[in-house]
Amino acid sequence: MKTTDFLLAAVLVAALGTAQAGPGAHGPNGEHLDAPSGASGGGLARLPDGSVNIPKLAQRRMAIRTVLASPSEAAATLQLPARVVMDPNSSGRVQAAYGGRIEPGPRGLPVAGQAVKRGEVLAYVRYQAEPYAVANQQSQLSELRTQRQIAEQRVQRLESLEGTVPRKEIDAARAELAGLREREAGVGASLGQREALTAPVSGVIASVALVTGQVVQARDVLFEVVDPARMLVEASTPDATLGTRITGAQLAEVPGTRLKLQGAARALRDGLLPLTFTVQAGKPGAALPLAIGQPVRVIVQLKERVQGIVLPAQAVVRNPANEPIVWIKTSAERYLPQPVQYQALDALTVVVTQGLGADNRVVVQGAPLIAQIR
Repeated sequence: MKTTDFLLAAVLVAALGTAQAGPGAHGPNGEHLDAPSGASGGGLARLPDGSVNIPKLAQRRMAIRTVLASPSEAAATLQLPARVVMDPNSSGRVQAAYGGRIEPGPRGLPVAGQAVKRGEVLAYVRYQAEPYAVANQQSQLSELRTQRQIAEQRVQRLESLEGTVPRKEIDAARAELAGLREREAGVGASLGQREALTAPVSGVIASVALVTGQVVQARDVLFEVVDPARMLVEASTPDATLGTRITGAQLAEVPGTRLKLQGAARALRDGLLPLTFTVQAGKPGAALPLAIGQPVRVIVQLKERVQGIVLPAQAVVRNPANEPIVWIKTSAERYLPQPVQYQALDALTVVVTQGLGADNRVVVQGAPLIAQIR
């Protein structure tokens, strides 16, 4: 009986020594035995080889979906930096022809985002002349007023002598009087003249650069009016032949919008060639979710074709080294990260050109959640 008790105690000591190794102890494969144990094999855990273990219940909570990779052919694409610009046929700028002081229009000064109609008065610019010029105008006005009064008296005198005075003298006096009246009215109006600033097109106010009482100079841009349903996107490329190889284009930031190439410039600007696209909303006539000057990315489809696996854009995520990866399901509860090379087809899909095989089951929904498991 004592021998049995001794053997049992020895087994327990050996088991405790294995479970509670001393500091710095290593196992047969070099692992640290004193390190804190991770999650159990049936829980959420990132394994030493970089793969992730996700139980079935957790997969349902995370709404993870996978598809079997299927090679296909797609159009080659390029991403070009671009920005939103005004359409010259549906937008316009309001500038002052002469310098002066700003006065509000019939509805007050418009604000950014306010809808306006073509020809609507937005504001007035009251001309502010120099004191010396004002004095000269007033002097000229007084002189014209005196000449007009003399001409009126002469016409009255000649008309009273009608029949004894030649008709041509009366007509000449009347013509002279009419000319003096017009000159007097013109000079008088110039003293308090103001310029009406009207909307060049129907649309919304994109920008406002004035307040009541502000003094502006000639040719200052005071308003910008745009049609929110008609805008242009201007991309740039160093390739002079790219314009002839484009079959379609889309905005990476705005799914659902379509771009139509209007033309490629033949003159370099800052070392690049501009490409102009018109933007078409998903619904005809709908306002575009874009702003003038907004930087965007244009994905252009080319005539060339590439072989690869088409996946949703959300299937591609980044690993800690900032490399693009997809998650492959290797077993019922295990997912392995796989580095890939890909091209964007549009705002919602990509084509993986390297890194995947036809027998891989790829995560197409929930990949960002898997990447966060530590």
